[in-house]
This record gives sequence, C-alpha cells and structure tokens, in this order.
Amino acid sequence: MQKIPNEALGRLDINAFKQAPKIPLTIVLDSVRSMHNVGSIFRIADAYRIEKILLCGTTPTPPHREIHKTALGATESVTWAYIPDILHAIRILKEEDYNLIAVEQATDSITPADLPNLCAQYQKFALIFGHEVLGVSQEAIDRCDYCLELPQYGTKHSLNISVCAGIVIYEFFNHLRSRIGL
Repeated sequence: MQKIPNEALGRLDINAFKQAPKIPLTIVLDSVRSMHNVGSIFRIADAYRIEKILLCGTTPTPPHREIHKTALGATESVTWAYIPDILHAIRILKEEDYNLIAVEQATDSITPADLPNLCAQYQKFALIFGHEVLGVSQEAIDRCDYCLELPQYGTKHSLNISVCAGIVIYEFFNHLRSRIGL
C-alpha cells in the first residue's frame, strides 16, 4: 500500500462541485449550538455530495471562523440556507415532497438496517438533527415520517452529533449514490 498524495485524489474544485449531481438528501440542523459540530457537518455534506443544509433556530451560520475551523471551506461548496423556525422549514420540505426523518431515540424508530426498503420507497429525504443535549423537539418529531436511531450497546446513550451525522449520512449515501451515478 502507498499513501495517495492530495493532488492525485482527483477532487472537484468548488465550481465543479456546485455543478455535480447531488444525492437527494437535505440536512436540517435545529438549534445545534456548537460551531465545531456545524462545521463538521458541512464537511461531511461536502464529502458525500449532499443536496443542501438548512440551519434553523439558534444554529450558528457562516461565515464564522469557528465554523470554518472544521468546515475547511465546505461552507463555500455546500448549498445552505437559514430558516429561523424549524416548523416552517418542515412545511417547506413537506411541500417539496421530502420524506422527513428525525435522527432521534424514539419509540417505533427505524435503524440503518431499514434503509434499503426506505430508499426504495421514496425519492427525496431530509434528516433532522437537533440540539446536542435536548435533541429533536417533539413538535418536529410529530411532523416527521420516521425517527431513525443508531443502535448503541455501551454505557452512554448518545453520540456526538457530528459523529452521528457522519454515520447516518454515509449510510444514506451508500443507498442513494447510484441515483447520481457514483
């Protein structure tokens, strides 16, 4: 094995990225307070060609140097918008025929094992991630089609939001990538 130098990775520049097809997945961050988490999620969204990010509630918005520290320029490549009210964002997404999924521990939640069937049924998805401590609000959950939970088997009951987002987005990417020829 040999490490591949960065210049040989064939990465898209920002203009090519903006023109490239995206997987039909929108990320919604509702009152995610950590700028480092927000920046990390922008970077994940860039890595997996996510359609867009909606920042809601008290979620900080670019430009900000603390977001930039972890986003490393992904705030320039990934399409994003700020919508102050999560319920308004949900209404917009519903009108655009998104299947809404709160990423939250809840009764009757689904797991990544359910994604093959789910991705075969629907065309577009929006994942809602909530506040680091409080999670996704019940008001938002009530308007979602599903809750998705990552099974955990240790002593802790949660993952850092950017770690959780990375796992969930990667799982969706694997099931949706063929739609854009990746």
